[in-house]
Amino acid sequence: MLELIEAWLHRPNFIAFVILFLWGFYIMVTHHNLVKKLIGLYIVQTSVIFFLVAISAKTGATVPILLSGTGPVQAATYTNPLPHVLTLTAIVVQIATLGVSLALVAAIYRKYGTLDEDEILKRLE
Repeated sequence: MLELIEAWLHRPNFIAFVILFLWGFYIMVTHHNLVKKLIGLYIVQTSVIFFLVAISAKTGATVPILLSGTGPVQAATYTNPLPHVLTLTAIVVQIATLGVSLALVAAIYRKYGTLDEDEILKRLE
């Protein structure tokens, strides 16, 4: 158990990811205001992007572009482009999700006059 704690202390970026993720999840679960829930969702999505950036960092690596006649490929000397592609995709999904969610929240506010989840559920009954 002590080794696990020591390994986590050597990677403070993973600790920051866990704290941001749990903080955003806590905001989404505990608050009844729809805008605050969207803020929590945004924090969770940002923490996932932060995690993808943290795992894609590799010291001493180069871009995965092969030149002709360079000989055999050593995979350990190249960075993996997949986390970078997933990061770009996550950013696009984050922006689209936030935009659609804000439009839905605006429509809900126009119809019910409130953003409190409990009030909206009472009016739906």
